[in-house]
Amino acid sequence: MSDQTQKPDLERLLEYLRESRGFDFSGYKRTTLVRRVQKRMAQVGAKDYAAYLDHLQLHPEEFVALFNTILINVTSYFRDRPAWEYLQTEILPKIIASKQRYEPIRVWSAGVASGEEAFTVAMLLGEALGASEYRERAKIYATDVDQEALAQARQGRAEEKDLEEVPAVLREKYFEREGHHYVLRGDLRRSIIFGRHDLMQDAPISRIDLLISRNTLMYFEAEAQAKILARLHYSLTDKGYLFLGKAEMLLTRTALFTAVDPSQRVFTKVPHESLKDRLVVLAQAGNLEPSNIMPRQARVRELMADAMPIAQIVTDTGGIITAINDRARSGFGLVTADVGRPLQDLEISYRPVDLRSMIDEAHRHRKTVKVQDVERRRANAEPEFFDVEVVPLIDKGATLLGTSISFTDVSGYNRVNRELERSKHALETASEELQSTNEELETTNEELQSTVEELETTNEELQSSNEELETMNEELESTNTELQTINTELQDRSIQLNQVNTFMEQIMANLQLGVAVLDRDLRVQLWNRRAQDMWGVQAAETIGQPMLGLDIGLPLNELAKPIKNCLNSGNGLQELTVQATNRRGKSFTCRVQCTAMGGPDGGRSVILLMEAVEQA
Repeated sequence: MSDQTQKPDLERLLEYLRESRGFDFSGYKRTTLVRRVQKRMAQVGAKDYAAYLDHLQLHPEEFVALFNTILINVTSYFRDRPAWEYLQTEILPKIIASKQRYEPIRVWSAGVASGEEAFTVAMLLGEALGASEYRERAKIYATDVDQEALAQARQGRAEEKDLEEVPAVLREKYFEREGHHYVLRGDLRRSIIFGRHDLMQDAPISRIDLLISRNTLMYFEAEAQAKILARLHYSLTDKGYLFLGKAEMLLTRTALFTAVDPSQRVFTKVPHESLKDRLVVLAQAGNLEPSNIMPRQARVRELMADAMPIAQIVTDTGGIITAINDRARSGFGLVTADVGRPLQDLEISYRPVDLRSMIDEAHRHRKTVKVQDVERRRANAEPEFFDVEVVPLIDKGATLLGTSISFTDVSGYNRVNRELERSKHALETASEELQSTNEELETTNEELQSTVEELETTNEELQSSNEELETMNEELESTNTELQTINTELQDRSIQLNQVNTFMEQIMANLQLGVAVLDRDLRVQLWNRRAQDMWGVQAAETIGQPMLGLDIGLPLNELAKPIKNCLNSGNGLQELTVQATNRRGKSFTCRVQCTAMGGPDGGRSVILLMEAVEQA
């Protein structure tokens, strides 16, 4: 059976692997994928993909063998030694020098397989930082899609033959003998965090200084590679480095990375400062929902945020939403998919309060900005009130990382006021009924007096808030009036331009000369009605087309040189008379005038005037 005939069965097999085990191989190179699947099919005696799918459903243990065949977890210590030596002598010192002594150094080894690359970079960092500083600062994230390979990597075990490429000094310093095996030293291994991660589906780890992904991209198709590279770009800090394998290059990805040393496959991130560029990269990277790399820690942080009694949203310095807790989602109609979107695209950015101006002020002054008693109407028109607080998130190095926006529901405060009013009436009634004892009456009067004072204070605060809202409303009305004035002026200008255009079109339509306007590349920009009548070609057929390539009765080869001379000289009049054929096939003498014209943008155009002077 041919590959073309079996293609639907292969797609069903891949869909089953994705739905049943969470492995998406759709981005892998199809030829490589087919070759490795068919190798496993031959080993179990399956004649086609449908038969192998049945075999998988009956024998679940076959998944492990299939994945090992597809993924081919091949790695070793100091693989391509010159590249690792370049990393040790040139790149790691630059990373360390760019950091403060207290700042962590974050490394991500993606596609780590059985862990050798993660252990290699751990030894190099240990040498560069020293034992004490390594324990405090080094964070190495080692990820792969293969759980079996990760389980092996976590043990940190190696046979003697596996350590042949490890320099003797490092082997003695960082490995301890344990029976017939060697084990990576515990204090080095504790800084390495292993976790399952799919480069195509899971969100990337952020703020990475060195990202190692060696000979992993080569197994993906071009479209999948583009998506993965955008995600890796998102992961790196602006001064971060990408370390690829010997078989991988980034010649087509210069917009994201630039080569530091292409021979050693070391690249650095091209930072994108503008919000537009960052959004383009995010669109290339696809959905960036919270990563499952370290599910326990991430889940604890997520549950902690969701347990907060207030609604909270976190954005980065570019205004991109990075976190939304449960109370914010349920209270303001947000969803998890809004993470990664610009805040300004969501209604909450301007309703019930203008968050963007508050964020600008918090960033500018590096201090918390608060607004109290912000009113918002629920779906049932019932009002609710919030205290809004915008807090700039500042790192230890005084670096602004983002903004925390919190909404504290103070709607219950109004309900307390009503309860106090009812209590006041109840106390007054009780004082009338309990006049038999002066002591009880005095106590009641004191409580009532205290309540009245609290209510007066509250009323003053509410009046102050109302005055602020009225002032804001007046400012908004003034701004709206200005915008209406500007809009009226723009409408008047548009009408004037339309009138001028109509006037010019009438002039061109009534000229008895054929008129064509060409740009600097001799492409037709204007073709009047007389030109249509002379040559039988409509304006829609000529606009944007090369003049010298039109199929009309004018001998354009004779006109090419005069037109170019006129365009290049920029002045003077080129005139010649040629024999032409009109749209009815009759010959006539045609006078052609060529005049150069300067454009508003500094470029040049050419005007051709065509006139029939003699009928044959």
